[in-house]
Amino acid sequence: MLGALAMGAVASAQTWIWYPGDYEIWLGNKMNNNRTERGAFFPPFWKSDSHYVTVEFSKQIDLAEPEEIEIYAEGKYNVKFDGKLRFGMPSRFTLPAGKHNLNIKVWNQATPPAIYVKGKTVNTDSTWRVTYEDKEWIDESGKASDTSATIYADAGYWNFNDPATPPSEFSLNLEPMGYVSVEDKTADGGRLYDFGKETFGRIVLKNTVGNGVVNIYYGESPEEALDMEYCETLDKIRFSDGEVTDLATNAVSAKSGDYTLDNTKAFRYVYVAPEAGVTVGDVGMLYEYAPVEYRGSFRCSDSELNKIWDIGAYTMHLTTREFFIDGIKRDRWVWSGDAVQSYLMNYYLFFDSPAVKRTTRLLRGKDPVTAHINTILDYTFYWFIGIYDYYLYTGDKAFVKEIYPRMQSMMDYVLSRTNKDGMVEGLTGDWVFVDWADFPMSKQGALSFEQILLCKSLETMKLCAEVVGDNKDGEKYGRLEASLRAKLLPTFWDEKRQALVHNVENGRQSDQINKFANMFAINLGFFDQAMTDSVMKHVMLNPEVPAITTPYMRFYELESLCAQGMQETVLKEMKDYWGGMLREGATSFWEKYNPEDKGTQHLAMYGRPYGKSLCHAWGASPIYLIGKYYLGVKPVKEGYREFSITPVLGGLKWMEGTVPTPNGEISLFVDRDKVKVRATEGEGYLYLKSKSVPKSSYGKFEKTGDHSYRLWIDTKDEINIKYKQI
Repeated sequence: MLGALAMGAVASAQTWIWYPGDYEIWLGNKMNNNRTERGAFFPPFWKSDSHYVTVEFSKQIDLAEPEEIEIYAEGKYNVKFDGKLRFGMPSRFTLPAGKHNLNIKVWNQATPPAIYVKGKTVNTDSTWRVTYEDKEWIDESGKASDTSATIYADAGYWNFNDPATPPSEFSLNLEPMGYVSVEDKTADGGRLYDFGKETFGRIVLKNTVGNGVVNIYYGESPEEALDMEYCETLDKIRFSDGEVTDLATNAVSAKSGDYTLDNTKAFRYVYVAPEAGVTVGDVGMLYEYAPVEYRGSFRCSDSELNKIWDIGAYTMHLTTREFFIDGIKRDRWVWSGDAVQSYLMNYYLFFDSPAVKRTTRLLRGKDPVTAHINTILDYTFYWFIGIYDYYLYTGDKAFVKEIYPRMQSMMDYVLSRTNKDGMVEGLTGDWVFVDWADFPMSKQGALSFEQILLCKSLETMKLCAEVVGDNKDGEKYGRLEASLRAKLLPTFWDEKRQALVHNVENGRQSDQINKFANMFAINLGFFDQAMTDSVMKHVMLNPEVPAITTPYMRFYELESLCAQGMQETVLKEMKDYWGGMLREGATSFWEKYNPEDKGTQHLAMYGRPYGKSLCHAWGASPIYLIGKYYLGVKPVKEGYREFSITPVLGGLKWMEGTVPTPNGEISLFVDRDKVKVRATEGEGYLYLKSKSVPKSSYGKFEKTGDHSYRLWIDTKDEINIKYKQI
């Protein structure tokens, strides 16, 4: 069980291993298929892959002396030693001294084939080789083939380092929690329980007496929980003569003490309404969560911003589960557009690299590629970009090597669907999303937004090809990227309005200007500084350009402002926008917020009165903005081998915080005349604006421009700096 495990553990002396990506696909299928809509099972509408049912695990060994190994397997297995099968399914096996080949083949239709081998020196870890296809054959003489076209991969693993905790028994942590208040509803005898804040878990019915159905209605608001006709989620549990039946799944269990529901739900409020003949003495819950470590921190002179950071961190914790999911109430699915933002926020909060890898593997699935990721054109590109970000923050070349073949086949699919100009358009079966916009927005023809994402994806392919040493493909992707980049401005730039138009359809530029493509072009470096300044004036800061109302795209909008040094403006925006949610009573951040809405209008979306998610991963973007653009910490070279620190108070009197790195942290305190900084991993420059040359307890500042200075940091000791804020 996960409760005894570390989320970010690496392969130990012994660990359970499987075919890479298979466990993630299996586990993701279990999670994605937990969604219900008013009690009805609601599976994902995209293609679901499955694990390989037969996998061979192999290891070449060289022993100085004989050694006994213990073998554990999830599935039916055989052992082949030096090409010869051994009797039965031995749980112990003695390996003779010398060089030998050990092969264990496992079949398991229900869960991913996995093994755990424990010996003095021979143990399962990521160095074992695995394959799902054995292309060996035996000729008429009985001789096995000497050559093989079998494709091998390095074994997959996570943190199952005990033979008693096989991967198929995974579960998140559970912790009892109680409500903070209860209100009797005399009209129908029900009770409304308030658990104090947005949460996630399993309801416990205590001291239930009699026969009948107990109706349970969940809500992120009291209005939703009390609306039995339109609340998004509900349960019906029947108690009858010593048996308990979950009427949604028809699962029957013996009544014995308190009854804990098997399925988890998101809620703050729960309305429990028993039918005549049955009474519920009390209600509790088991809070379900991933035991992630809060490695990032932030505090400043603005108490409201501190609360925004805290609620953002809690929102991230609720949506960081087996994988990074979008929202905990409605979808509970893994979406690529949501995930790529969660990755970035994660790097400034948890730095849980395994969670990023698990989510990336699940989203990609298996070959052959038959559709875009989540069926959404832009979400495929976010998947590529997420790998680019992952490598920059972690420096994990092994994962790039593992995922690269699936990147190639995914990009082959993308390129097979481009038009004569090498640009992507939405074809049959493609969902062109962009954003939930409050204004009409065409999805036809070539969208400038999509081409910019494609161009960045090709750049990612070029980078990853170089990492794995595929020079030929690296050159190919580089040519494709350069060709597309050269077409962007001639195709989409409107000189008069100083902006990229939204799309080109039938060879004609549209009249629409919006922020999406323009801010991505700024953030991803597609404009020079003069063009960036013009786009900021004519688009990003132009009140006549349609406003963005989703936290999803506010993430990128505010990043573009921060990148241009507008932290004071962004601070006001964060206090207005995320502070506005807090003033509406939010205990986690929402899928969408419109300050013009009133009352229960804040709960509605998708044509449903409670369709909006009030705990949505993309709502936590201040975590990323604060870490990267206020504390100012970011990697310059992969894995923080080199970093840069550019603190910007942005209207704050003081701030302090910690940004995690792969194996360390960067912490700093900043006010208007001093800086304290300590980096326990990597080296890099600290950049400051000051009226005079800053004075440092370590090293010397060099001038880089008008009132601009930098200090090279290559010590793990704290550095104290005096400066004069401009």
